Formats: sequence, structure tokens, C-alpha cells
Amino acid sequence: MGINLITQEGMEILQKELDFLWRIERPEITQKVTWAAGLGDRSENADYQFNKQKLREIDRRVRHLRKRLEVLRPVPYSPQQEGKVFFGAWVKLVDDEDNTLFFRIVGADEIAHHQDYSSINSPIAKSCLGKEIDDEVYVQTELLKKRWYIDNIFYGAPELVKEKIIAAKEK
Repeated sequence: MGINLITQEGMEILQKELDFLWRIERPEITQKVTWAAGLGDRSENADYQFNKQKLREIDRRVRHLRKRLEVLRPVPYSPQQEGKVFFGAWVKLVDDEDNTLFFRIVGADEIAHHQDYSSINSPIAKSCLGKEIDDEVYVQTELLKKRWYIDNIFYGAPELVKEKIIAAKEK
């Protein structure tokens, strides 16, 4: 479940990355490879070897992004989601000792560079789905089972809910 879901913001980020790699970075590296190849013996040419490897990495990432973008399905926000935890929700959890946990439920393709994002396939996200504020949530992992309470839920892109995020973290 959820393997091909992505937020609209996540979809735009992946499309921008693909565009940057294909239109800007790849042509620059291709030009460097062509220049370095013109210097002669490629087997001992560090510039050629380095940039050729970089070009392979770019091409691998471009292929991956194109394949993923074909199958990813952006999940739009719906006002009916308000008050319950669904895909794209920002969730603040509190435990019995007043420890807090704050995260957004997103697709697996979005979590790489975000500490406060959790994949919809993660145990914590799965345990929160469909819940409301003040509901108990039991998170079961291989190491422990812990009880949390849903303290806050809201929706929106990070830049649109920045004030809510800050307020939720400070409570």
C-alpha cells in the first residue's frame, strides 16, 4: 500500500530534479567528457574518468526518475481530510512523559532529505492513519511497542504551514 503515492510538492521536486539533471547538469558534464577525451589517452586521464563516471550516475538517476514519475500518483488535499490523519498530514504525537514527535506522512520517494517526513509504509504512519486528535496510537516496531496520543493534525505544503509547524513543535 502507498508505494506509488506522492504529495503534489514531492512530485514537483522530483520533476524539477529531472529537469535540472537533463537540461543543465548532463550537458555540462557531457561537455567536460568531450573536452577530456580530446586530450588523448583516456585510460590515464583523471578528468575523463571522473566525468564519465559522473555522467553514468546522472543517466542512472534520470532513468530512475523517469520510471518513477510515470507511475507516481500525486494525492491532492481534500477538505474532507481535516481532523483525521491521512496521506500528506502533519502529525504531532505526545507520549505519557510529554515527549513529542512531529512528522509528515508522505510517499517513500519523498523522505530522503527530510528528517521530519515519514513514509506512509512506516509503522508510525500506519498506526496514525484514520485517527483523530486525542486518539491513542500504538506504534509497534521490532524493538518496542509505544503508546502515543495524537495532539495535532494539519495539512499543507511546508511553506504554507510554517507557522503551524513552529507552534506545534513549541507546544
